[in-house]
Amino acid sequence: MRKSRPDLLNELFLRRLLKRGSLIMTGSIIQGFAMGVYLFPHSIPSGGGAGLAVLLNYWLHTPISIGLWLSNFFFLISSVHYLGKVSAFGTIFTITVTSVSVNVFQVYFISPFSSVWIDLLVGSIILGCGVSILLKQRVSNGGIGFAALAIAKYKKIEPAIILFWMNGIIIIITSYVIDWIIIIQAIICQWISTRIVSWLYSASHPKKHVYTIAWRKKN
Repeated sequence: MRKSRPDLLNELFLRRLLKRGSLIMTGSIIQGFAMGVYLFPHSIPSGGGAGLAVLLNYWLHTPISIGLWLSNFFFLISSVHYLGKVSAFGTIFTITVTSVSVNVFQVYFISPFSSVWIDLLVGSIILGCGVSILLKQRVSNGGIGFAALAIAKYKKIEPAIILFWMNGIIIIITSYVIDWIIIIQAIICQWISTRIVSWLYSASHPKKHVYTIAWRKKN
């Protein structure tokens, strides 16, 4: 028996939804793997939300996975009014899967390398791969990026400027509290992961403009 057109459209919609959900989950798990195994063991923040998670762990001994979820959720809720519930739901799903992944990987996995700089390199590359998958699905990889977009929309300011200052201030505070070397490591992490995102985007969208993690426009 042939399916009716509405049934075919519904089936196609469900397939696309399932595919997108699977890709978002995959990107979130990859991002969580990079953070939990290579970056967080050295207190290296991959961004502002991760920096707050590191601080909560340092001050209150809150598990980093929980701190990561709470910090991102706070930024997300504060900006959902400006960007809509659909995008917010996708980001909540992302930060939840990422936070759970961080907790699992921290418990059951350990980096095979003994050097913080090798961990930084490997973690940043893997992080860039995960973030690129998320951005291709038009989902923010964290609540702070979502908040930066909301502020930029409300204040009519370039999102890159907002995100730069939000991440920068949090990373500086984290470095002041724990160790100043974190600033250098965070910058390296951002640079490498952004280059990976840009490269992967260019490979799959050679004729389109691309926005990297730092919200800078690349041709």
